[in-house]
Amino acid sequence: MPYIPLTDAEREEMLKVVGATSMDDLWRQAIGDEPAPDLKKLPRGVSELEVTRHLAGLANRNAADLTCFLGSGFYDHFIPAAVDEVTGRGEFYTAYTPYQPEASQGTLQAIYEFQSLICRLTGLEVSNASLYDGGTALFEAMMMAVRITGRRRAILSGAVSPIYQEMIKCYSRNLDVELEIIRPGEMLAPAKLAAALDDRTACVLVQYPDVFGTAADWRELTAAAKAKGVVPVCSAYPMALALLTPPGELGFEIVTGEGQSLGIPLSFGGPYLGYMAVKRSHMRKMPGRIVGRAVDTQGRRGFVLTLQAREQHIRREKATSNICSNEGLCALRALAYMTMIGKEGLVEVAKLCAAKAVFLRDQLLAIPGVSGYDQAFFNEFVVKLPVDAAEVVGRMIDKGYAAGFPLGRYFPARRNELLVAVTEKRTREEMRGLAAALEAVLAECDRPA
Repeated sequence: MPYIPLTDAEREEMLKVVGATSMDDLWRQAIGDEPAPDLKKLPRGVSELEVTRHLAGLANRNAADLTCFLGSGFYDHFIPAAVDEVTGRGEFYTAYTPYQPEASQGTLQAIYEFQSLICRLTGLEVSNASLYDGGTALFEAMMMAVRITGRRRAILSGAVSPIYQEMIKCYSRNLDVELEIIRPGEMLAPAKLAAALDDRTACVLVQYPDVFGTAADWRELTAAAKAKGVVPVCSAYPMALALLTPPGELGFEIVTGEGQSLGIPLSFGGPYLGYMAVKRSHMRKMPGRIVGRAVDTQGRRGFVLTLQAREQHIRREKATSNICSNEGLCALRALAYMTMIGKEGLVEVAKLCAAKAVFLRDQLLAIPGVSGYDQAFFNEFVVKLPVDAAEVVGRMIDKGYAAGFPLGRYFPARRNELLVAVTEKRTREEMRGLAAALEAVLAECDRPA
């Protein structure tokens, strides 16, 4: 079966209708003097069956059966089967943006409940109807702070995910924003960030826990920021917020994050979910949409989109979001997950993650030549190896383990360091197996060639 069922006769008929004698003539009319693409370089067309077999072969080359200790922003959490059942219903799965409240009450209520749960997790007062992913949400928070303060300078912690750093630099490249990244040492003290703030600074952006797994107390930084009129912004791992002090209580005024850990499976780049919560005084500067609860003329409860600051509703120069992807189905998955797990269940999952991380860290530090840092963490920590961590990770794959993230990929000075993450899914047998395999690999690396 061809992908484009267009016969030669149909192609000739199309060219006749548009007044072209050939495909080359059509190209010249459309593009002008630009040379036509050399379509002869394209591979020959093949059938759907052949393409399916080829893609299946490529997919089977992925090591999808590894025991996963990877993290760095995306985590292998358990997802109840009911999440797929709820979000796979046609009413949700195929629903479009809910502009018409009279036809979208179910979707609007689900988004409203999602916003409510995000507010509870973050300790802030207002949440929007989700964003594209954690990195773009952090960028949106930076630009929101620029609108709030009228300032153009942003301070970004170097302990924020390197992926997020690259995204923010890319988005900011052609904007009137001065972005300064404060590079971390072995540990990035809040005082170092506070010292970089001045009266030109719009915001300071940090991560909680940071890319090294460290869960810092940011009260010193947020207090210093507010004293200088700077908006403190935090990108937070939502699962950690079930156990750690909520960012709102630490003094952050805007909190964003990646919602993948809330019922969304690991995938090759997404689709994922960005969330954002803010203090009430900032809500009119927040991008995207907000679902609100209202009452009609007969006193009946209803849900509507409110405070819509898009170009369709206000003057373009005052729009807070030209393009703001609402990951509605992913937000629904997060709502379904949190509802099914429940408040106590979410806390229990977080406690399991933290306790198992402590257990694994002790197992790894008992290996000769392996050391670590003395710092607070949630479910992710750094260990120092006697050899290049990237080489170790490659060898561990052969033993059936995705052992962690080699920091040297983004931090050249830390090439011997490995970032290891633990979720509630990992068993003691799997963790002991990881430690035994790592000890064996390190012994192999120590042997002379």
